[in-house]
Amino acid sequence: MKRIEAVIRPYRLDEVKEKLASIGIKGMTVEEVRGFGRQRGHTEIYRGAEYNVDFVPKVKIELIVEDALAPTLVAAIREAAHTGEVGDGKIFIMDMGDAVRIRTGETGGDAI
Repeated sequence: MKRIEAVIRPYRLDEVKEKLASIGIKGMTVEEVRGFGRQRGHTEIYRGAEYNVDFVPKVKIELIVEDALAPTLVAAIREAAHTGEVGDGKIFIMDMGDAVRIRTGETGGDAI
């Protein structure tokens, strides 16, 4: 099993969700996060005062999938989240040891 974490622009979430649904993904965890990378935040003007926004709002999507599905999933996220501008985000792929469904006790692939 693989754990996929994608940090993307918030307004691209619907496109990513639709793309993942089209390839059969039935569940995911989504959380609002803040951070920065090469984009390094930006400057905004509010009521005439200029201030720096150091941490840019992003969305983090987490999925656990079978090994064989991971490359397809990563390609789908990349395609749907891509704008071509700095700050599009990152995708992280990690090996998962095991998973357990609390309700039934199923483990491994059956649990996801």
